[in-house]
Amino acid sequence: MSLKRILKAESVAIVGASKNETKRGYQTIRTLLDEKYEGKIYPVNPREKSILGIKCYQSVSSIDGPVDVALVATPARTLPAVLEDCGQKGVSGAVVLAGGFGEMGPDGRKLENEMVAVAKKHNIRLIGPNTSGMLNLHDKLNLVGLRDAPKGDIALLTQSGNMALTLITEAKIKSHKGFSYYVGVGNEADIRFHEYLEFFQHDPDTKAILMYVEGLRNGREFIQQAQKTTLEKPIILLKSGRTSTGKKSAGSHTGALAGISEVARGAFKRAGIIAIENSDELFPVAETLSSLPPIKNNSVAILADGGGHATIAADLLTDLGVKLPELSEKTQQKLKEILPAAASVPNPVDVAGGTDADPSVFADCAKIILKDPMVGGLLIVGLFGGYGIRFAKSLSLMEEDAAHRMGKMVRSRHKPIVLHSLYTSEKPHALDLLRYYNIPVFDSLDVAVKCISALADYGSYLKIYHPKHTLALNWSAKAKPEGDAIIRTVREDGRLALLEPEAKRLFALHGASVSRDIVAKSADEAAEIAAKTGGDVVLKIVSPNILHKTEAGGVRVKLRKQKEVRQAYKDIIENAKKYNPDADIWGVLVSPMAAEGVEVIIGTKYDDQFGPVIMYGLGGIMVEILKDVAFRVIPLSPAGAKKMIEETKSFPILNGSRGKPPLDKKAIIKLLQLCSEIVVAYPQIDEMDLNPVIVHQKGLSIVDARVILKTDDKCRMSQDRCQMSED
Repeated sequence: MSLKRILKAESVAIVGASKNETKRGYQTIRTLLDEKYEGKIYPVNPREKSILGIKCYQSVSSIDGPVDVALVATPARTLPAVLEDCGQKGVSGAVVLAGGFGEMGPDGRKLENEMVAVAKKHNIRLIGPNTSGMLNLHDKLNLVGLRDAPKGDIALLTQSGNMALTLITEAKIKSHKGFSYYVGVGNEADIRFHEYLEFFQHDPDTKAILMYVEGLRNGREFIQQAQKTTLEKPIILLKSGRTSTGKKSAGSHTGALAGISEVARGAFKRAGIIAIENSDELFPVAETLSSLPPIKNNSVAILADGGGHATIAADLLTDLGVKLPELSEKTQQKLKEILPAAASVPNPVDVAGGTDADPSVFADCAKIILKDPMVGGLLIVGLFGGYGIRFAKSLSLMEEDAAHRMGKMVRSRHKPIVLHSLYTSEKPHALDLLRYYNIPVFDSLDVAVKCISALADYGSYLKIYHPKHTLALNWSAKAKPEGDAIIRTVREDGRLALLEPEAKRLFALHGASVSRDIVAKSADEAAEIAAKTGGDVVLKIVSPNILHKTEAGGVRVKLRKQKEVRQAYKDIIENAKKYNPDADIWGVLVSPMAAEGVEVIIGTKYDDQFGPVIMYGLGGIMVEILKDVAFRVIPLSPAGAKKMIEETKSFPILNGSRGKPPLDKKAIIKLLQLCSEIVVAYPQIDEMDLNPVIVHQKGLSIVDARVILKTDDKCRMSQDRCQMSED
């Protein structure tokens, strides 16, 4: 059902209306009247006849006109009854202010579930609970009570009323931009983040979507919708709860489970979301992306009136992965013609005093630089806006002329300009003119750099997006009948873990390169198998009760002589029995010793927010020490697999080091994709761990494999096709 009737409501019932000026039931009515809301207002309070001159009603169902949305300002315990009453009236939506639901533990979750059940019975959509309300500035629908919020084209979605207040206050003080909507999402008990994204994607009053998120109830649907939305409008997001303390706070505040930060960052990037780490960058980046065209070639030029700012900006942009191309000879020559001999013109461009007597030279330089085909955007840093203050008042007119000219350049050339100025606090008219032309101005050099890098990130995403690289799970990925049989056997045995031989057999069914392993039941049999391999072997314990084989002393490597194989078998069995006297021991796996190479790890897990994700990194024991890993949301494209490998710090090792030949990166990409396909084909899988995988000059070897299945409860929670077709 469309959210239009709620977010653009033409009639509002205030449940819990009050004459007490400190209550939301009074403040909301007062605000709607003061801001001249054109829709119908229906106060609901059985003890009052009228409030602020408006007739009061005993209940929502007794209202004598249609009601689009109800603002419920009564305690949590009353919500089921209030919504039942709203249902009798045919109300489309309710904004539930009260806390005391899922964020408060089992009792709160029970009440929340009861409330949602009543709402679903009557097709009522819920904003919240635990929300500060919602605000539609273009239609003067203010269900927050916040006054003088600036109207504009940025939609604001947050799970924190204080963050909303911070961002709205920042916009009022530092910007000419404002908001189309504000929605306090609260606990996401009913309407989820992705549904708001879909609404704002098609809303003509919204050009960008700004989000503060503590946890996502359905991260998979969110990123799927975000991938569609970002093709039309940018999404700027700050997610808290990255640390263990932050996660605990998020859970108590919204009842949502905060996910792994690495997984979230990868998921957001894959969907084209501009993820922000620092709260003071959140609104500036949204302002910039809602105002300016994206940078199409990830290349920025810097124009400065001092070497210090130029150097710092260059360092910051490089750290953020933005290119600073050297300007063409033609561009440099034209700059030299208007700047003093001391000026530096390759990029960054330092005017070296060339603007002191005439700051309109900034516009001349900007025009020349933006014509360079290698330049996608321009960052101006330093004193602009302050020449009339620092040197002579007459220079202010020249600055204003330059501001007009630069504003027109952005409109005509579709290349953005972002400006940093030391003089923003002085509020010179030249800077106001720039803002009039939607050129953002910042007093922080770091923030200005972040904003123009966000334009480059967004432009790069739009450039490389391919419709085939969807985030929707491809349920057409086929399981093998033999693979289903393996999983069924494990389930029937009452196990959740596939033993190594079972896991390797599953991978082999899908074309993976696995070692030829045989389970030996005795020391003599192990020696006989080892003799037939013709080389060194590895022995590993096989037991459903021992998953961490090394810890149990259940692994021996580089064995060849029959005597040492027999002894190793006996030692492994003895160690296993000491480690777990009750262990069911199936035997010892005899595997050919893999050739030397570089150890990597490939793993998958089912993330509570984003569903199946895949990990790649340096393998063996080093993964625990260095944690040099990359995450992606499944499904994984070839390009995504390639980028995973390249973004790890250990990537140069694969290219060959100290005279060693390069290793087979294509084989890693193929295995990453294969793992992605297996997880989709067998949704019963909760975790996979291939560690180590040894990468060779040609091909690779899966040395160890572990597969963990979901519990029945987790299958139900994740709503996957955990039951096989035969069941």
